[in-house]
Amino acid sequence: MTASEHLNVFKGPESVRNYFDPEQSPPLPLVEIPDSLNPYRQDGVRIYAKMMTMHPATNVKVMPAMNLLEKGVEPGKTKTIVESSSGSTVISMAMVARAFHGIDDVHAYLSNKTSETKLRMMQFFGLNVTLFGGPAQPTPVDERGGIRAAARKDAESESVCSPNQYINDDNWKAHVRWTGPQIHRQLPEINVIAASMGTAGTMTGLGTYFKQAKPSVYRIAVCTNAGERVPGPREYSLMSEVEFPYLTSHDALEEVGAPDSYSLSLDLTRQGIVCGPSSGFTLKGLFQRIEKHKQEGTLSSLAGPDGEIHCVFMCCDLPFQYLNEYFQNLGPEKFSPLRNERLRNVDLYRYDDAWELDSLTALSNYFAIHPLGTHDTVLSLADQIGKALTPSTNTQILDFRCSSDYDAFHLPNSVNMPLDALRNGPNSGSPFANPADDCAMLEELWLELESLFNVKDKVGNRNASAEALMSILRGKRVLTLCYDGDSSRVANSVLRAKGVEAECIRGGYSALAKLQMPCNDTCEIVSVPVSVEV
Repeated sequence: MTASEHLNVFKGPESVRNYFDPEQSPPLPLVEIPDSLNPYRQDGVRIYAKMMTMHPATNVKVMPAMNLLEKGVEPGKTKTIVESSSGSTVISMAMVARAFHGIDDVHAYLSNKTSETKLRMMQFFGLNVTLFGGPAQPTPVDERGGIRAAARKDAESESVCSPNQYINDDNWKAHVRWTGPQIHRQLPEINVIAASMGTAGTMTGLGTYFKQAKPSVYRIAVCTNAGERVPGPREYSLMSEVEFPYLTSHDALEEVGAPDSYSLSLDLTRQGIVCGPSSGFTLKGLFQRIEKHKQEGTLSSLAGPDGEIHCVFMCCDLPFQYLNEYFQNLGPEKFSPLRNERLRNVDLYRYDDAWELDSLTALSNYFAIHPLGTHDTVLSLADQIGKALTPSTNTQILDFRCSSDYDAFHLPNSVNMPLDALRNGPNSGSPFANPADDCAMLEELWLELESLFNVKDKVGNRNASAEALMSILRGKRVLTLCYDGDSSRVANSVLRAKGVEAECIRGGYSALAKLQMPCNDTCEIVSVPVSVEV
């Protein structure tokens, strides 16, 4: 590699290709896990995560994808790639096909039981997706499944290439070519390698490499417990149809369940080793085998000349596409509860600071102002407010204060709609006064406003009073008023969501009451600074 490539800089027309190519890039990180996650550290066991997730494609499958397409694509002839894949392989193929071979037409055949998140990921990466019924993990020889369907497409046209990761030896040979040698260079003292088995490409390739390069390395394959599902690996009973030489590529087999896989992956991720469930799965398999050796008193047989046991496990993908599965497989004790979770069902609409007007701008926008010869405040002109302010056309004022406060003073063209959430008058407080600790008022206020302005009730029936009200408000500019402006701010959000052009006075009635009116035709309106106590 050149000096610039050591610095992870990739330039020129081959930049993305070189960025992907393990022969042109720095090795992917090998990270020792913290002692807090290694229950065998005091036994001389050191455990390293091989972060295949740090490749630009973010998963281990990019290695076979590069090798399969390098060997399978015929330049000038191949126009389409078709692969049966649950996700990572075909997504990697899509990127590799474009960057290395200039092929944009990549098709994914996969189970109709694939999660919504994965399906969206496929579309996000530009794949043409075809769903198949039947088993979620079909065997490579099942003529009724997607694997054989992709192979038939290949046979039908010279322009179609179906690499077929399940039977193509170029899958596992990618790890003999790249992954194994890279790990060996990084950790020449390696004693144990652990990998999961799905297509068995990773385990077969790593096992084959170390059998040749360092036969003393103990090779652990990990499959899922019967009947349990972890994305990527499969149960051992489904391996019978796999044609790769995986049987000679491992020395021990462990079976692991979903809860342990998700739990350990979560623990790793929270410690900074960000990885998906199959990574926790492989680590658990490694733990199980180490524990067996410990119980049998044979742990030292795995040690190297330094007396320590250096173990590597594969981190194959990231956790983000599996977030729902983490919550499904793990109990609530693994996650901090959401505070104010009830707000997920209320206060659902957009806010905009532009909908909050200072009191001066609000009066100017909604009224023609007539000077009365003095610099009196709006409140002191309560008896003459109708002379001072003439409502602009096509406007409406909605006043949410208590009836008694409304009767004492209100703007012309106002309609009183006292809210129960403001039943304590000026002492009702703000729905945003203590947002981190108390959301009760915001919840109550929003539900009341939603009921007031929603033309259908909770079960979808007509809300006649809301229909009548909204028919009046739609097409008008509406100014909302409360005690401190914050409840009106919520009302703006609700009304705007329903198509009403609503605004409010920042600071509410408290700010409006202190606004000085013009004294004559040449006077300017003066706004007195307002301090609103909450």
